[in-house]
Amino acid sequence: MNWQADWGLRFRMFLTMFLLFALYIVFAGVITAYYGGGLAVFALLFGGMSLVQYYFSDTLTLKTMGAKEVSPEEYPQLHGSVERLSQQADLPKPRVAVIDSNVPNAFATGRNQKNAAVAVTTGLMNTLERDELDGVIAHELAHVKNRDMMVMTIASFLSTIAFMIVRWGALFGGGRNRQGGGIVVAIGVSLVVWIISYILIRALSRYREYAADRGAAAITGNPTALASALMKIAGEMDRVPKNDMREEAEMNAFFIIPIKSGIVGQLFSTHPPTEKRVEQLRDLERELATA
Repeated sequence: MNWQADWGLRFRMFLTMFLLFALYIVFAGVITAYYGGGLAVFALLFGGMSLVQYYFSDTLTLKTMGAKEVSPEEYPQLHGSVERLSQQADLPKPRVAVIDSNVPNAFATGRNQKNAAVAVTTGLMNTLERDELDGVIAHELAHVKNRDMMVMTIASFLSTIAFMIVRWGALFGGGRNRQGGGIVVAIGVSLVVWIISYILIRALSRYREYAADRGAAAITGNPTALASALMKIAGEMDRVPKNDMREEAEMNAFFIIPIKSGIVGQLFSTHPPTEKRVEQLRDLERELATA
C-alpha cells in the first residue's frame, strides 16, 4: 500500500480543534459572567456526558443506528473483506456490524484505531459488487487510519453544548439573570458559537471525505471500484422510501453518502458532491495507469 499522510487533513483537524476550543474559552467566560455558580453544575453535567461519549462513542453510535455486531460465522465474506483490507491498511481489525436497512450506506465509528467499528447496511451489501463493497469498506478504514472520527466526535459534542444552551438556556439562569437580560446575552453568544462550530465542522467533514476516498484508493489500488460504488449508492438513494431516509438522516456526518434533505440540506451538507468525489477518483485512476 502506497499510503501517504494527508497533512492537509491533519492541519484542518488541528485548526478546527484549536479554533473550537478558543471559541469555547470565550464562550465559557461569557456564560460564567452571567450564570455564576449555575455554570459549575452545567459543566459537571456535560463534562460527564462528554467522557461517556468519548469512551463509548462507537457503542452509542452503533446502537443509535440499530447496528448489530456480527460474527465471522454470520457474515464470513464481510468479515473476510474487513480483515484483508485492515491488514492492507496496517490497522487492527475493527468490530464489524450490520444494519438491517434498505438504505445502502456504511460508516465507521470509534475513538481511535484500536477501538473502532465498521458498519454496513444490508441494502449496501445487496447493491454492490464485491470490489465495490471493498472500496466502501476501505473508505471507512481510511477514516480510522486518518483518526478523523475522534475529532468529529469531540467537535460535534462541543457544538451540541452550545445548541443545548440556545434551546434550554433559561433553565440554567441564576436569580439576577431571570430579572435582567443575562439570559438573552448568554443565549445570543451560544447561538453565535453554535453557528461558527457548525461551519467549522462542515468544512472539516467535507475535506475528510475527499481524504478517505484517496485513502481507499491507496488501500485497494482500485479507485474505479469506489467511484462505481458511490454512483450506485447515490442512485439507489432516490428509490428508498422517504420514511426510511428520515430515520437515518441525523447520522449524515458518519455515512459515506449523506441522506438528501432538500436544497438547504445540500448547501450545508456534511459531504462534497458525489460528482466531484467521482471525478477525483477517476483522476487517481489515470495517475495509477500512467505510473
